[in-house]
Amino acid sequence: MKLLAQLTSWLRNKFFVAFAAFTVWMLFFDERDVFTMRHHRQEFRELQQSKKYYTEQINQERTELESLKNNPATLEKYAREKYYMKRDNEDLFLVPGH
Repeated sequence: MKLLAQLTSWLRNKFFVAFAAFTVWMLFFDERDVFTMRHHRQEFRELQQSKKYYTEQINQERTELESLKNNPATLEKYAREKYYMKRDNEDLFLVPGH
């Protein structure tokens, strides 16, 4: 009986009721509830990883571009590998692979 009296006194306290209602609202019903914020954090981490990957790719492409601009042998190798170009006196055989 004493426990019930304490419980009802807590429930009659307007500050406790307001705090409990606010907490429930913020946890489940607000636009920025706990579950949505966790989802946004996960999405943010994935976007950061994508940014890192694409930044590395851009740096590799820039390095390759500089090499192609400055070294004719690299340009010839690139043209032969990517576009299957050949010299006039050569024959080109394509072997199916990977």
